[in-house]
Amino acid sequence: MLTVRLEALDLDAGQRVLDLGCGQGRHLHGLYWDKTPVTAVGVDLCHDDVVIALDKFFELPPPEPASPLRHAVLATANGEALPFPDRSFDRIICSEVLEHVPDPDRFLSEISRLLKPGGIFVASVPRYWPEAICWWLAPGYPRTPGGHVRIFRPDALKAQVEKHGFRRYLRHWAHSLHSPYWWLQCALWDGRETSTLVRIYRKFLEWDLLDRPRLTRAMEALLDPVMGKSVVMYFRKTA
Repeated sequence: MLTVRLEALDLDAGQRVLDLGCGQGRHLHGLYWDKTPVTAVGVDLCHDDVVIALDKFFELPPPEPASPLRHAVLATANGEALPFPDRSFDRIICSEVLEHVPDPDRFLSEISRLLKPGGIFVASVPRYWPEAICWWLAPGYPRTPGGHVRIFRPDALKAQVEKHGFRRYLRHWAHSLHSPYWWLQCALWDGRETSTLVRIYRKFLEWDLLDRPRLTRAMEALLDPVMGKSVVMYFRKTA
């Protein structure tokens, strides 16, 4: 399940793409198996997630077409001080990460340092009002270890990124069918682990992810602008 539209990255063969806060590697794997061969670099603070992301490379068939320009690299590192030289990357993805970061400006400054002039940076965060409902339904939700420490208003996020030398050129929303799932979890917060309703909805989302039926794809396309769980913004580095 990808949040970022890889086709909007305008990838060229041989480019270097950083998935910052890659987690268990959903976008990293998407980049590696994309038809355009690139060097996909995944970095996360959680070493256990990095190990899971690495293992998944051995569970899937090799990408096609085969290319000497296709590589994957994984590392455990702090996003505020990354072990790469200036202007190392052509594209940087940061999906569902900034809401976890204590100091987003330090994080964005490091992204600006690493991205080449004219490069593309993509940020996705939880959309304001679906996320606010979660915080309202379950006061314990933002206090979960490793959880969300802030809610971004879209205009504020745009302004915060752009002051680091970026200009937004595209925005869309994603995962509207996931919003009710998180509301349900938050409404049943103390009993969410054993809730039959939560389990049934999770099974529905897993079915949708694997089978991708046309009906739910059409529903999500209609509902994303209204209640998409995530907002996704694409920026070009101008400085």
